[in-house]
Amino acid sequence: MYKRKLFYFGLTTAFILFLALISTAISAHLTRENLQQSNIAQSLLIEHEKLSSISYRLFKQLTDEIIFGRNANQAYVRKKQKLIQESVAQIRLLELEQRNALGISFTQGSVEDTDELVRLLDEIIAEFEEVVISNNQAPLNQQEQLRRLLEVTIDDQFREAINSAVARQSRVVASINARIDTLNTTIVWFTMSLGSLSLPLILYGCYWLFNQLYQPLILITNATNAIASGHFQQPISVTLDDEFKELATSINQLAQRLQEHENNEDALRKHLELEVKQRTSELTEANLQLTKVDSRRRQFIADVSHELRTPLTIIRGEAQVTLRMHSASAEDFNQTLVSILEQAVNLSRLVDDLLLLTRAEMNQLNLEMTSVQIAPMLASEVTKWEKHEPNRTIALHVPNAPDEIIAMIDKQRIQQVLSILLDNATKYSKLNQPIEIALEKSDTCITIAIKDSGEGISAAEVDNIFERFVRFSKHNEGLGLGLPIAKVIVEAHGGRISVESSQGQGSIFSIMLPIGSIS
Repeated sequence: MYKRKLFYFGLTTAFILFLALISTAISAHLTRENLQQSNIAQSLLIEHEKLSSISYRLFKQLTDEIIFGRNANQAYVRKKQKLIQESVAQIRLLELEQRNALGISFTQGSVEDTDELVRLLDEIIAEFEEVVISNNQAPLNQQEQLRRLLEVTIDDQFREAINSAVARQSRVVASINARIDTLNTTIVWFTMSLGSLSLPLILYGCYWLFNQLYQPLILITNATNAIASGHFQQPISVTLDDEFKELATSINQLAQRLQEHENNEDALRKHLELEVKQRTSELTEANLQLTKVDSRRRQFIADVSHELRTPLTIIRGEAQVTLRMHSASAEDFNQTLVSILEQAVNLSRLVDDLLLLTRAEMNQLNLEMTSVQIAPMLASEVTKWEKHEPNRTIALHVPNAPDEIIAMIDKQRIQQVLSILLDNATKYSKLNQPIEIALEKSDTCITIAIKDSGEGISAAEVDNIFERFVRFSKHNEGLGLGLPIAKVIVEAHGGRISVESSQGQGSIFSIMLPIGSIS
């Protein structure tokens, strides 16, 4: 956790600063005490020098009393004695303070020397008093006593006592100054050591904290750049500190959702492309079919025009020829009328076929549904076509109990379908090969299969064989309306017509009709 790392770093830094502050406070306290003791020692030196100066002045005035009389300097003597007492009191006070601060071992002899110095001063003053008294009684003895007092007591003992006290305080001052120097040196080295240890530690801590903060930011920056570039497969490690873990988790979830969104978008785009491709293919196929239909329509119109023109031309020609004959007999008129009737019948059949297809397209094909036995109907058609094609063999295969095969159909229309299929079978079958008709029944429908022994139909022709206006190139007789008419009639009955064919093996046309009634 980055917060914890900051806390540890701050705690370490605070500890180092606390050590520095403690050392500074201790050094300041020790320095202040040493300076205070140094000031006391300096004050003692000054007081001892002051005491020495006052004492020598007192000695001079006492000597003047010996020379000039006892009452010569009494006022000055008392004043100097008072100053000496004040100086001694100040020295005693300072020495007591110094001893309390430094201890007996450090100030040993200072208080005792002061007592000895006071005693010596009292002795000197007392001897001066004795000299003055003896000067009045025995002047000769006074000279020797005064000499001894001045040379021995004052010059030797008193000076030595003062110098000893001054020397002792000088040593104290030197010792205190040495302690201050040692303390300052210790403080300097301690500060340098603490700085040399703490500075690298603080720098390393700053570097460590920077890395701890910088590395997650680099990871997050790289991840966001990758997401911005469209690469969502580079999740951020969730082993980061808690402060960055939630952010990393959110970015990973964002990348995952963006990836899902992009995948969905890709799938949708592919689906749309597939749909567009399918629609384009369907439109292309529809356009192709429309083109084919239009081409067939044009061909149909041309063929219909030709088919209509041919009988009409024949009718007109027969009539014109007969009318030009000035001596035409009844037989000539009869032949002309027969020819005209035949062409009129062909025209009527063609118009009926076109009307049937048109009505079927408009769902207006009327069927006269009746219950019909299928087997006898097929037998009747076979007999009719055997008479029409005496050189053909037509085989009819029906199951047992054929009279039970009954369906609701428009008999005339179904016979028309059978005639179309048998007509095609006789056209495309070889003369020495039979045509087979098979009847089958299931629970829901009956199936009539007509098999020829022709050359077969190619796969391309099979796909378009039930379309209108289609004629095979090898057998281009007629308008190509037979099979489309058969298809619309069968589908109007709710049935289905299909073909199976292979090159060189003939074809099988199957009619499947439902057994029930058709609404």
